[in-house]
Amino acid sequence: MEDDRGEEFDRAIGGRRVDSEDGVVERPLVQEIDQRKLESILRIPVVLQVIVGSVTMPVANLLKLGRGAVVPLDHKLGEPVDVVVNGRLIARGEVVVVEDDNTRFGVSLTEIIEPGIAQRRA
Repeated sequence: MEDDRGEEFDRAIGGRRVDSEDGVVERPLVQEIDQRKLESILRIPVVLQVIVGSVTMPVANLLKLGRGAVVPLDHKLGEPVDVVVNGRLIARGEVVVVEDDNTRFGVSLTEIIEPGIAQRRA
């Protein structure tokens, strides 16, 4: 019975039992397990979006859009842009020109949204 519980524990934490010659059961260190789990999490891809604005329009107006059309957005110049990860607002920031390459722009974060405050964007 004791051995069954030990095996369940080992499976739950992702470890395995190793019986040495003197009968001592060794388990992987918790830090090693946590590090492996953290490394797995750090490899998960996420979608990061910078929302500079949005607009709601009827399909008829959408179909009329063509090359060179200007679509006015709900954000004004100079207002913070929203930084969204996997549909969840995580920060706000300012659009900036990238120092090394002035043909590209980026976002300088000015506000990190608290997890309890963040809400999903539609």
